[in-house]
Amino acid sequence: MKGVILAGGSGTRLHPMTLPVSKQLLPVGDKPMIYYPLAVLMLAGVRDILLISTPHDVPHFRRLLGDGSQLGIAIGYAVQERPAGIAEALVIGAEHIGAGPVALVLGDNIFHGAELQRVLRENARDVQGCVLFGYRVPDPERHGVAEVDERGRLVSLEEKPAVPRANRAVTGLYFYDGEVVDIAKNVRPSARGELEITDVNRVYMERGRARVVDLGRGFAWLDTGTPESLLQAGLYVRMLEERQGLKVACIEEVALRMGFIDGDACYRLGAAMGNSQYGRYVMDLTEGSLR
Repeated sequence: MKGVILAGGSGTRLHPMTLPVSKQLLPVGDKPMIYYPLAVLMLAGVRDILLISTPHDVPHFRRLLGDGSQLGIAIGYAVQERPAGIAEALVIGAEHIGAGPVALVLGDNIFHGAELQRVLRENARDVQGCVLFGYRVPDPERHGVAEVDERGRLVSLEEKPAVPRANRAVTGLYFYDGEVVDIAKNVRPSARGELEITDVNRVYMERGRARVVDLGRGFAWLDTGTPESLLQAGLYVRMLEERQGLKVACIEEVALRMGFIDGDACYRLGAAMGNSQYGRYVMDLTEGSLR
């Protein structure tokens, strides 16, 4: 399975913070926001990833993450000239995706849960159609809302409905089979000229090939689109890390645990970050203190 991270957009709801830099490079806790979706793909076993961002921000992401080889993965980069819908990422990434399955994740989505790796790996195997990840929210009218049958198959999908038929929001994580690029290319642009991911998902639904995996009790899905939600996400991560003594979305730790790198490589990554608390944590991973 290939991976695509869409980290574009102008982040207008976070102005002036995002005037000079992508919101996905803002800190959530002690790490850049982009670490969280990257860790999700790595936990799913994805090692070949395309990161899509603006012409201005791609060099910043490249400086932060390089080609991914230090993590035992491959990261390439592509440009989205202007915000033109989530589904455009599938068109931009067509060559990268090829004919195989792909995991698409939004660069401002944060997922957490003790069973997250298991759920991701189980659903990344042999993707048939599309797999959406649902999360119950108190304000479904602000989201894409999915209604499913007793077998978890998607039967209706509404974007920000005035009267929601369910309280299950569709999160910013999507698994697709090899047909998705052709489907995305044939989606009719919206009135704003955007390729809507909801329209892609509806094609799969109409073919009876879309299902929803609920992220229920024990999972968290966090929004970071406003100053308030960005602060809340940072506080949530800080609380977890302080209470557990373990970091959320430490990509070096994920790479080590997944077997992408060995202990020596992990230690060198930590040492390269100097005397930071994050760097010391990464170095400690190889010294037995967290085992």
